[in-house]
Amino acid sequence: MDLRIEKTERGIKNAFIELRSRKPLEKITVRELCELACINKSTFYSHYKDIYDLSDSMEAEVVMSITNSISHPEYIMENPAEFTKELFMAYLSQNSLTMILFSGKQRNHFADRIETSIKEMIFEKYPEYRDDAVKNIILSCCIQGGYHAYQRNREGDIHTLISVISDITEMLQPMYSNQY
Repeated sequence: MDLRIEKTERGIKNAFIELRSRKPLEKITVRELCELACINKSTFYSHYKDIYDLSDSMEAEVVMSITNSISHPEYIMENPAEFTKELFMAYLSQNSLTMILFSGKQRNHFADRIETSIKEMIFEKYPEYRDDAVKNIILSCCIQGGYHAYQRNREGDIHTLISVISDITEMLQPMYSNQY
């Protein structure tokens, strides 16, 4: 990518993060973002359709960064406790950015995007799980439940939190092989 384009992209994203840290997504205007990024509106529109397109793009980058840092997504089936630890370390590495991008009305959007991304990684290794209702329910419970437990309890000891969520996920492992 051209250095000027990279610099413009970085300026747009930094301005967006600054604005997003102060106000809800729906209150951010292209005009104020362009002023803060020191670009004109046509430059912004050459990169993004609107503020929501920019937000969606940045959200996708964060989710991709988190899921790409999981070296063994199949561990959710084979070694759930280890998978949980790896996932939560990835959450922690992107914590500041996720708190800004996924605040307000976007809060639950993050868990949904993570779930979709992780499931796709698992379906690559276990294609037969894609249409298995039981496995999909268990995966949703592990991913969504673990994430929401993390969100609601992260003010305490993070090691205890990860350990408890790992133990719960581990207890669900026998259900992967049970047929209903």
